[in-house]
Amino acid sequence: MTITLAIDAMGGDHGPKVTVPASIRALTKYEQLHIILVGDQALIEVELQKNKYTNTRLSIQHTNEVVEMDESPQSALKNKKDSSMRVAINLIKEEKAQACVSAGNTGALMATARYVLKMLPGIERPAIASSLPSQKGITYMLDLGANTDCTAEHLLQFAVMGAMLVSSVTGNPNPSVGLLNIGSEDIKGNEIVKKAGELLRRSHLNFYGNVEGNDIFKGTTDVVVCDGFVGNVALKTAEGIAQLMGRFLTQEFKRNWITKFMAFFSLLVLNRFKKRLDPRRYNGASLLGLRGIVVKSHGGADAYSFFYAIQTAIEESKNNILENIQRQLELEMAPDLSSSENL
Repeated sequence: MTITLAIDAMGGDHGPKVTVPASIRALTKYEQLHIILVGDQALIEVELQKNKYTNTRLSIQHTNEVVEMDESPQSALKNKKDSSMRVAINLIKEEKAQACVSAGNTGALMATARYVLKMLPGIERPAIASSLPSQKGITYMLDLGANTDCTAEHLLQFAVMGAMLVSSVTGNPNPSVGLLNIGSEDIKGNEIVKKAGELLRRSHLNFYGNVEGNDIFKGTTDVVVCDGFVGNVALKTAEGIAQLMGRFLTQEFKRNWITKFMAFFSLLVLNRFKKRLDPRRYNGASLLGLRGIVVKSHGGADAYSFFYAIQTAIEESKNNILENIQRQLELEMAPDLSSSENL
């Protein structure tokens, strides 16, 4: 299966210095992959020459504009119609690419993708989903910041999209879904969360029930659903704790010559520990609910990290995530004839 990705080569803090080598690595790994690098052709070609790379599976689409990292979504939509971000998303609409990857401004990317691609039938709002390390492997969580205020129906839609994301990427046909709450009991939470729980219990999803914050990293469920306000706070808190653990560990090993000596013999374990928690390996948040696949990379990503965002887009394209979401939505919206009275 041939997969074509549109890469916003200018997005993020580092632009082509990161996006070009990451794209080259992806082309080397995936033989059926084609990449369209969208952006300033001269700058892209400089990076290609640095990496001594020429390949017929890579092409460049020149653009004259770049969406700045601090630019408002309204300005990007109105004034940057020839930006690398906008053109990359247009390539999906024009069916020249199956997916787009960008490390650019999150608000502008979401607004532009929603404007150009529109929403899938049955989805009212897009959601940002990403994977997090857990004791059992990986937990997927959404929404991570796109929607601060949600209805119960929105949370049900997020659950459908999250479950289909996991099913598509991991091959798990029946992933478990948990609703993030302040307690596991059905009576806990605000009215929106309580109603969302009722909708999920009546759904065709594998609904585990309410989960708490510590369940995210226990891996209690494959998917954790919440509104974007809660999700973003939880994500940033987790990132802060990971940084704190790393710093404390470093400080303790550097405390004196004995601990430094011990650190030398612990190097193998420490490197494995660092790799398992390395946030770069979990880079690539999916903008779900759109009529196209759009993956958001962290703005400060390096080439190693951006490669994983590309890999996310490849897996979603290869496993037909859009069709899977649509099929599950149709199932959820179908009338429940089993509960009808016999006439």
